[in-house]
Amino acid sequence: MDKPSDDDNFEFNWIQMRKEVGLTDLTVFNEETGTEKFVRKVKENPLVPAGALLTTLCLSLGLLSMRKGQTQMSQLMMRGRVAAQGFTIVALVTGLCLKAASD
Repeated sequence: MDKPSDDDNFEFNWIQMRKEVGLTDLTVFNEETGTEKFVRKVKENPLVPAGALLTTLCLSLGLLSMRKGQTQMSQLMMRGRVAAQGFTIVALVTGLCLKAASD
C-alpha cells in the first residue's frame, strides 16, 4: 500500500481540527462570491468607490471638454481628476489604518 503524501496529511489535519473545534458543518467554510465581496468592501470603506467614481467623472468630462475645444473647462476637469485621485488614495489609506487599528 502507498504511503500517504504530505497533501493527504494536511487534509487529515484540517479534518481533525474541525472535529476538535466542533465544526462539522462544512457550509461554514463557503467562500463569498465576487458580488458579495464587492458589497462588503463598499460597506467597509464607501469613500474609495465614491472617489473612484468622481475620478472617472472628472476624466470623462475633461476629455469631452478637450474634444469640444473648451480648454478652460478641460483644464479644470483634469485638475479635478488629480484632486479626486488624491482623495481616493487618502480614503484608501485611512480605511486601511482604521481597519488595522480595530483588529
